[in-house]
Order: sequence, then C-alpha cells, then structure tokens
Amino acid sequence: MGFAAHARRYLQQGGDVTNVRRPVAAGSFYPGPADALAATVDELLAAASEAGRSGVPRGALRGLIVPHAGYLYSGPVAATAYRLLPMLVPPPSVVVILGPSHFEPLDGLAVAPHDAWDTPLGSVSLDDGLRRALVRAGAMVDDRPHLAEHSIEVQLPFLQRCLPGVPVVPLAVGACRPTVAAGQLRAALPGSALVLVSTDLSHYHDDVTARELDARTAAAIEALDSGQLRSDDACGVDAVRVSLAWARSARHRIVRLDLRTSADTAGDRHRVVGYGAFAIVDV
Repeated sequence: MGFAAHARRYLQQGGDVTNVRRPVAAGSFYPGPADALAATVDELLAAASEAGRSGVPRGALRGLIVPHAGYLYSGPVAATAYRLLPMLVPPPSVVVILGPSHFEPLDGLAVAPHDAWDTPLGSVSLDDGLRRALVRAGAMVDDRPHLAEHSIEVQLPFLQRCLPGVPVVPLAVGACRPTVAAGQLRAALPGSALVLVSTDLSHYHDDVTARELDARTAAAIEALDSGQLRSDDACGVDAVRVSLAWARSARHRIVRLDLRTSADTAGDRHRVVGYGAFAIVDV
C-alpha cells in the first residue's frame, strides 16, 4: 500500500495503531538495566546543571536540538539541553521528536504508527490526536523508518526523567523541501508542543577539523540559515533544515548551549564525531 493510501486508511478507519515498539538501542547506545539507565541519565543531568555551561535562554522554550550518539559520547552534551526541561511550568503537552532515517530511504515526514514506545524505564505514549493532525497536514504513516532507528529512541530516557508522563510523536525526516515540511508542522502543532530535533554533527574527521566544521554549522543554525547546511554537516541535516524553517516562520531564535566533539567525552582525537546542543526560544 502506498503512503497516501496508508494515510487515508489511517484517518478513515480510526487508525491501525495496535502495537508497541520495543527498544533496539538498549544495552548499546544506553544502559539496558532500568536502574543503571536511570542513574546514568540523572548523573548526566546533574553534571550539566552543576557545570552551568550556559544561562537559561531568555524567551519561552519552544524546542531543543540535541545529539543522539551513545550516552558515553554525546550524553554530556545532550544533558546541557535536557536540563532546561524540568524548569518548564507548565510542561509541554507533547514532544514532537524529529530524527533522521539512517537505514530506510525516506522522502518527507513519517510518523510512527504505534500506541507507545518502550524503553527500560517503561512505556512512552504516542499522541494520536497530533499524529492525525500531522497526517492531515501532509505527513505519511510508516513504521519502516522507525523499526531499527536509534536517533529518536535514545532521546526517550532523557524525556522520561525530565518530563515524565508527557506523550511524544516520533517523526522521521527524509529529503524534503524544508519550508513545506515546516508548514506541515505549523499547521499541526499546538502552541503547547515542544519540538525536539535529534542530530549529530560532523563525522570521522580529526578533532581540529571537526571543530572548524562544527563551528560553521553552529553559526548557520544560530542564524536560521538552512541554505548554509551541507548534507555532510550533520547526519540529521534534513531534520535540522526543517526545524530552522519552522523556527524562522514562527519567529523563534536559536541559542547555542554546548558544542563539543567525542574527543571531549571519549578521548580519541583522531576520528571524532561532533555534537551540539541548542535551544529554540521565542524572540
């Protein structure tokens, strides 16, 4: 069945959301035992808060851009963004998580057709009302980009510790016109939603080169200039481009929270991956 037909059937028949997605990254990207996972996330959040790498951005928090590698590598950088979430009063009504499809070719936006996603910390409910709104706005319903994908899953334990009980909508992002996809987000998202973008930055350069490349990428992100982002600047570059178009259209701004490489967290400076954390806030 084609994507359009799948979406129509989903809307007409009340959806075919009948299953729970099991974790595929537990025990590799993050600890598998629940107690070890909770302790790891809490330690990362505490260290980020104590380090005080940036002040709380001025303006209401509308979104975050965070890395998605193994917690050993990108966890400290991700935590500099996640530490802002417990400060939100009231908390967001839903978190929309945009991530790349590393393994499945994809055009546009694909929402996951599940009741919930599991992690070792329990189940996270998916917001079916917002999923329907995204489909009406032009997104497709497809589980294939999500089945083996880690980029969205690794964000869930942080959300479970920072925003317990808040539902999510996993949204895989492939090649698309950023302004079109951003328009779909604007048409569907309530004002109480938080947008979370999952991406790493440069891959497998030496540390000096990576820092130069990532500084340029970070400047483009802060300037909301998706046209300056090349395909190899970030593995989630399509998701980032969409988020920049959405932020620009909504008159938000982006504040850098942290920018490091795996050399800072794991030590090897010869072949690194870059990580950035950013806040999307009202002007």
